[in-house]
Amino acid sequence: MRLLVLNMAMDLDSPAYEFVVAWVRALAERIERVEVITMRLGRIDTPENVRVHSLGKERGYSEPRRVLEFYRHVGRLLEEGPIDVCFSHMLPIFTLLAAPVLGPRRVPIVTWYAHPSLTATLKLAHRVSTRMVTSVASAYPYRHDKLLVVGQGIDTDLFAPVAAPPERPPMLLCVARLSPVKDHPTLLRAVSLLRRGSPPPFRVAVVGGPARPTDGAYARRLRAQVADEGLEDVVTFRGAVPMRDLPGWYRRCTAHVNLTPTGFGDKVAWEAMSCGRPSVAANEGFRETLGPHADFLLFPHGDAEALARRLEAVLSLSADTLMRIGSDLRESVVRLHGLAGLAARLADLFRDLSAGRKMACLE
Repeated sequence: MRLLVLNMAMDLDSPAYEFVVAWVRALAERIERVEVITMRLGRIDTPENVRVHSLGKERGYSEPRRVLEFYRHVGRLLEEGPIDVCFSHMLPIFTLLAAPVLGPRRVPIVTWYAHPSLTATLKLAHRVSTRMVTSVASAYPYRHDKLLVVGQGIDTDLFAPVAAPPERPPMLLCVARLSPVKDHPTLLRAVSLLRRGSPPPFRVAVVGGPARPTDGAYARRLRAQVADEGLEDVVTFRGAVPMRDLPGWYRRCTAHVNLTPTGFGDKVAWEAMSCGRPSVAANEGFRETLGPHADFLLFPHGDAEALARRLEAVLSLSADTLMRIGSDLRESVVRLHGLAGLAARLADLFRDLSAGRKMACLE
């Protein structure tokens, strides 16, 4: 099988896109040839059966030139031989660009999308795609007639627990880029409320940085809120870190806090759970993974008082109880969202679609 992958970036030095390289490597273990067309290319490490073709964003190519590069690469790849399946990851516009070329050749297009934003581009991509795939059903905002839920694809070998207990005093960890959708103010208000009670000593680490130039003002407001509420001795901002450094942060914390609303497939919460740590979350999409611990760890989005109560309850747990909850969550992530399982499910889907295409061509 020859698979064409379309994605935003391939870059081991990008905290936002480092995981994409791991996805491609996992697919390459199950598929004979993988061709990747990426918007931006950085440092990569891929096996011999993977070739990566950049549209040149890292070289400053304009948008019109990147479109021309896209069709140049697709045309050249088709001249070299047939493409069996196309996998478009998180960019519906790539699906629309590919459809006029691949559609007449009956090449199945599978589009991944996990975001609450419903756009006209997504609706069109849904129409021209053979199948849509997503991490959890709540992360796909359009019709589910073509939808297959395949899990998030967490590298559970990298994000794995260790025998050492979390740090003392307890650390509450929030891994998220500094962007309004991540709702850090609710965490800061909850911490302020928690401090007014009589909890054991604790601290809060925020790991992540601004993703866009417009996020700079948001980051400054967060630091001002910390100062206004007198939390300088509790809350620290640690900046963005590479994916390979995140397991160390998760293992050190007592609990992870994820504040994004339902509709997002926010992988950091699953990463923390994969490391054996509870993730207190506002996203109902995590309910299946949280299993019997869902009512204890979920809180209504934006509700600082409810979050403070959840955090107080977590901080009061014994070490043995924390380990038991963490073990349950780790097992759930491996089963539902492990990278090996995701790659296997996608590879099976691609083979089924390719086989169906060949049968249709023979009729």
